[in-house]
Amino acid sequence: MKTKIVNKIVLIIALCGVFVSCEDFLDREPLSNVAPEQFFADASQVQAYVNDIYPRILPASSGNSYGFYANDAGTDNQVGLTPASRYTSTDLKVSQSGGDWSFGNIYRINFFFPYALARFGSNMDGSENTINGQVSSIKHYIGEMYFLRALEYFKRYQKFGDFPIITEPLTDDFDQLVEQSKRMPRNEVARFILNDLDSAALFMSDVDLATVRINRDVALLLKSRVALFEATWLKYFKGTAFVPNGEGWPGKSKDYNANYQFPSGNIDNEINYFLDIAMSASKEVAEKYKNKLTTNTGILQQEATAPANPYYDMFASEDLSGYAEVLLWRDYAKDVLGNDIALAANQSNWGVGVTRAYVQNFLMEDGTPVYAHGSYMEGDGYYKGDQTVADVVVNRDSRLSLFLKVGGQKNILVESQTGLNINFEEPNPEITIGYDQRRYTTGYALRKGGAFDSKYYIQNKGYIAFPVYRAVEALLNYMEASYEKEGALNATAREYWQIIRRRANVSDDIDKTIAATVMSKEAENDWGAYSGGNILSDATLYNIRRERRSEYLSEGIRYMDLCRWRSMDQMLTKPYIPEGMHLWNTPMEGWYDDLLADGSDKANVSPKEKSEYIRPYQRTVTQRCYNGFEWKMAHYLDPIKADEFLITSPDGTSPEQSPLYQNPYWPMRANETAEK
Repeated sequence: MKTKIVNKIVLIIALCGVFVSCEDFLDREPLSNVAPEQFFADASQVQAYVNDIYPRILPASSGNSYGFYANDAGTDNQVGLTPASRYTSTDLKVSQSGGDWSFGNIYRINFFFPYALARFGSNMDGSENTINGQVSSIKHYIGEMYFLRALEYFKRYQKFGDFPIITEPLTDDFDQLVEQSKRMPRNEVARFILNDLDSAALFMSDVDLATVRINRDVALLLKSRVALFEATWLKYFKGTAFVPNGEGWPGKSKDYNANYQFPSGNIDNEINYFLDIAMSASKEVAEKYKNKLTTNTGILQQEATAPANPYYDMFASEDLSGYAEVLLWRDYAKDVLGNDIALAANQSNWGVGVTRAYVQNFLMEDGTPVYAHGSYMEGDGYYKGDQTVADVVVNRDSRLSLFLKVGGQKNILVESQTGLNINFEEPNPEITIGYDQRRYTTGYALRKGGAFDSKYYIQNKGYIAFPVYRAVEALLNYMEASYEKEGALNATAREYWQIIRRRANVSDDIDKTIAATVMSKEAENDWGAYSGGNILSDATLYNIRRERRSEYLSEGIRYMDLCRWRSMDQMLTKPYIPEGMHLWNTPMEGWYDDLLADGSDKANVSPKEKSEYIRPYQRTVTQRCYNGFEWKMAHYLDPIKADEFLITSPDGTSPEQSPLYQNPYWPMRANETAEK
C-alpha cells in the first residue's frame, strides 16, 4: 500500500511540475488516503499545518546573499555585480526542466481545504464546526490558507500570465491531470486570486492576531495590489499578444480558449472592473491607517543618546509590533533563525549598488525636481550637485538623505558585540576593492536595515525583522488606481498623497511638483516615465509613479511595477547603460590612489572617456551588458520549461500537441532564446 501511494504522488509530481519541496509527502500517507476525521481535530493541528506553509510562500531574507534591502537589483533602481540575463538578447533561454512553473505549494494547500472545511462546516458562525478550539482562531487559520494560495498564485501569474487554476487535490488519472494543466487567461487567474482574498478576509474578520501572522488588512492590501496589477497590465499591453484576444495571443491557438470572451464583455470593461476593486480595497485599508503611518523626523540618528527616528528604525529593529503601519512582518530570533540584513547594510549591500538615475530622481525638499536647480553635476546652491556623495542628499527628500550612505557617518552607536569586522564609521565608497561582495558596485549604497547596535552584525545570526506589507502601499495603490480610472486627482487621492509627502519631509504642494515636471528630463532617470516605449505625457500620472518609487526604496516591488506599466519597451531599440556616482573630474577621484581604467581584466573602474560617472558594466569589454541593457518583448514573461510540453503531449515527444501553449515569442524547445 505504501509503495502504491508513493508511486501515485511521484506521478502527480512529474505531471504537475512540482519540485523538490514535496518530498515530505513521500514519507507519509497523503491526506487523500486517510479518513478526514483523523486530521484537524484540534485548532493546534490546523495552525501547525498553516505554519508549515508560511515560510514556503512568504518572502524571507534568510539565505538571501544580497540582504533584504537589495531587492530592486536588476532594475533602474539598483544593479548587482552581474547584470540580470533578461537584459541580454542571448543569455535568457528556455530551460529543459526546473524553473518556476511549479505546483508544490499549491498542491499542499489544496490538500488542506477539503478536510479543514469539512470539519468546520458551511456556516461562518461556526455552528457546524467540529474542530476543537476557539472558533475565531480556527476561522483565522483557514483564512490564512486562502491568502497563502492567493499569494502563491499571484507569484506564478506575475511570471507566466495565463496559468492553470487548480483548487482540489488531483488523482493519478492522466487525462484529468492533462485537462487540469490547461492555462486559463490571465484576467481569469486574477479573478480567482481576488476570490481567494475575499474568502481570506471573510474568514479572518473576527480576530486580529499579532502582525507576525496574516490578517484581514493584509488580505485587502494584497487584493488592491493584484487588482491594480491586472488593470494596468491589461491597459498597457492592450492589443498585444500579452493579453487575451490581443494580436498573436498564443491562447487563441487552443480550442479551449479559441472563442474567449471577457467576463465583463470586453477588455475596457475588464480594466475598469479591476480598477474599481483596487480602489475599494485600498481605500478601506488606507482610511484605517492614514493617520497611523510611522513618524519620520527626517534626521539620521548619530548618537546613542539622541532621539531615534521611528521611520528609520522601522527597517532596523528586531520587533515591529509597535509599528501600526507594518501590517505583516517577518520575525527572527537570536541563535534560532538569523539573517544578514544589518550586515549587508553595513557593508556594500553585498555588491548591489543604487543607480545614479535613482538618486537623481528623488525630489528636493521643496517638491521640485533636481533639474529645476541647475545641472545635475553643479546645481544652483540649493541643490548642491553631485561632486560628492554628501552633496547629493542635501535639501533632498528625506527617504534619500536617511538611507543613502555618506562617508564619515556613524554606522554603529552601541557596541554591545565586540571584535566584529564591520564599518563602525562609513568609509568612502570602496569601489576598487578586490573582494567582490564588499565592492560598492555603483559607489552609492544604502543603509536601510542598518541597525545601530553591533549585536545584529554576527554573520548569519542577525535578527533584524523586516516588514513584508506596509499600510502606506494602500494609499499609493488608491492614488494610482483612482487616477487611472478617473483621469483626475480626486480629493481622497490628493489627501493620501499629501500625507505621504509630509511624512517624507517634502513639500505637500503637489501642483507645484507637477507644474515643474519636464517629462523628457524624467525619462533620463526613470523607466517608469515610459509605457509601451513612449514617454508619458501626463505629469500627474508620472509623479504618482515617482512617489511609489521613492517610498518603496529597495523593497522589491519595482520590477513588478515596471512590468505592469510596460516600461522596458524603449530598450528594444536603445540600450540602457546604468551608471553610479560621479567619479571622474570630481573631488571623489582623489579619494583613490589605485584607480585602473584601462579596460583590461584588472580594471576596477570604467574609463573616463566613457562617462564621468561609474559604469559598473563597462570596466572591461568582456562584461555582460557592456554596451547596455537590451530588451526583448518576450522577457516580460518567463518561458515555460520544455519538459512541460512533452509531459502533457499525447505521445510524449510532440510539444505542439500539448494542451499547453508557450508564452509570447518564446519557443517550446529547450536552450533557445526568444524570437523578439
